[in-house]
Amino acid sequence: MNISNNFLPKKDFNKLKNYIMSDYFPWYYNDFVVKEKDNFFQFTFVFLDEKGINCSKEIMDILNLVLLKIKYNKLIAVKANLLTRTKDIIEHGFHTDKDSGTTGILYLDNSNGYTKFENGKKIKSEENKYVEFDSTLKHTGSSCTDEKRRVVINFNY
Repeated sequence: MNISNNFLPKKDFNKLKNYIMSDYFPWYYNDFVVKEKDNFFQFTFVFLDEKGINCSKEIMDILNLVLLKIKYNKLIAVKANLLTRTKDIIEHGFHTDKDSGTTGILYLDNSNGYTKFENGKKIKSEENKYVEFDSTLKHTGSSCTDEKRRVVINFNY
């Protein structure tokens, strides 16, 4: 597992963060977080998946600020996740992102939410932190109680 604080130069990170955290970013409602019928919801934006690129050139140009820094052979999926504040911290269930490859998480804001791994290791949500790990490692995200939302971008490659 690799953890990089201050992953992007401040100017680049702020450009990405301000765009995704703006009132105009096109979030889509999902009726589950980890698996269908899990009684939770989140908002997501799929930049790219197995079908190809799902966003404008403008959005891809901003996302490229990250893609230029990570080392990947083949990009499989990129998705932003927005969880809303809850009364108590809620963990959404251990899961793996893919059967093989690498997962990266870029944290876009500071909150008391986190990513937790099955071995108990917790990664705090701190803006501009990038965590890279084997996609087969079981992990869970959480909600937050101290901010209105918690936003991350997941990269699978």
